[in-house]
Amino acid sequence: MIFPDINFFDIELYETSKGIVTPEDLIKFILILSFSVLLSRVLTIYLRRSLKDRVSKDVGEPILKLLYYGSLILVFIAILPLIGLDPSGFLLAGGVAGIVLGFASQNIVGNLVAGCFLMFERPIKIGDQVEINGTAGYVTDIRIISTLIRTYDGLLVRLPNQQVFTTNITNIVGHPVRRFEYTIGIRYSDDANAAIGLIKGLIDQEPFALLSPSPSVFVNDLGESSVKIVIRIWAPVNEWFGMKTRLLWNIKKTLEENGIEIAFPQRVLHIKNDSEKKPPDIENLIENKFEENECVLNFEERVLS
Repeated sequence: MIFPDINFFDIELYETSKGIVTPEDLIKFILILSFSVLLSRVLTIYLRRSLKDRVSKDVGEPILKLLYYGSLILVFIAILPLIGLDPSGFLLAGGVAGIVLGFASQNIVGNLVAGCFLMFERPIKIGDQVEINGTAGYVTDIRIISTLIRTYDGLLVRLPNQQVFTTNITNIVGHPVRRFEYTIGIRYSDDANAAIGLIKGLIDQEPFALLSPSPSVFVNDLGESSVKIVIRIWAPVNEWFGMKTRLLWNIKKTLEENGIEIAFPQRVLHIKNDSEKKPPDIENLIENKFEENECVLNFEERVLS
């Protein structure tokens, strides 16, 4: 029995405008697609571990899915000629659909791109205290389209990422240390040097007052009713608010205990008494008014009669 010399990989499965498709082409298509799926999953796992400590899960997962499915779609379109299909039709349809969707959702696309930039540039992180476009509070989440901020009074504000990325961002805890400042006015009769010494002693007792940059206490201005003393102190960003409120009250009590009072606005009024000016004659004024009224009454009576 004689078997025909036929190579399995050369068998013609079907014919398209691109040529004849054989089992070899079909196997290549399946192998390349399978390897792409495996490689994309490995890269996704690696990126998920790398972004775990940088972005939240709600932010990282959409990015990973976008990269995963986007890479598979590109590979799928690239190997379509192996099975006799022309990818130009898919590219044309996808381009038209992309243009239509782009015009229909410009703001969404802008927020999406801005969200990606925020995630990679990382000017803010979840948990930071920020002020963005007049809204101050804690960053609770950074999403693909928007950023959520919980204000200090408990309100949840949603800001579009395009607005967040294109406006000024003040990150209150972005730097590890922060400076705060007081301006305290004392009376002119009090000793300014003694007040400065007392304030410096209180600063030295604060464990979180930084020595570098060093604190500074000095007379800054001679006001209308007080000598103004400026106090500038650097503290760790996590301790500065508590230290600021505590130290201000301690300064007030210490100054008062040592006879130095916090000045308040004062005005001196000078009243000039002109003794030559005589008081008006009340009786003459009353008599003149009475005569004027009588004339008016007589005139009305004459008119009526």
